[in-house]
This record gives sequence, structure tokens and C-alpha cells, in this order.
Amino acid sequence: MPKAYWIVRVSVRQPERYPDYLAAAQPAFEKFGAKFIVRGGPFELMEGYARDRNVIVEFADSDTAMACYRSAEYQKAKTIRQQYADADFIVVEGA
Repeated sequence: MPKAYWIVRVSVRQPERYPDYLAAAQPAFEKFGAKFIVRGGPFELMEGYARDRNVIVEFADSDTAMACYRSAEYQKAKTIRQQYADADFIVVEGA
């Protein structure tokens, strides 16, 4: 099975509180073997529009990526993230 990825573009509204989300999400990332490929590094917009942060997280496969997102651990973290940031969030299967 091909690997799968979360591709998340984030605009943080309250940077001082965003670490609360990261801490809350950590148990889900550990449980599902999340591997961060890109985590908010510098970028150059070539087309379209951008958000402040870009994140790519690798999972063993699509089922694992979806299970992580749907897990109780991540849903708790998501609620926190939504208080402090806006995001575009997709799960995509690798080649």
C-alpha cells in the first residue's frame, strides 16, 4: 500500500496559544506513527494563495492517516486548533 499524507495549510490567529494544539495532538501523532516531512518552514508562493504555515505529515497508508484524523486523541486537539487557527486540510495517497 502506498503511504498517505496530511497536507495542511494553516493561518494561526493566536500564536501564543498554538502550542496548546501541538501538545494536545502529540499523543495521536505518536499512536499512529506520524512522521513530519514539512513543518512550517520557509516557502515561496508560486501561484494561488498561501497561508502562514504549511505542514506535510506522512503515514504508513491511507487507513492510518484517516484513523489518526478521526481518533479521539486528534479530535480533541482539532477542537483546540480551531480556536486559534484556520486551516485547509486534506489527506492524500502517495504515488
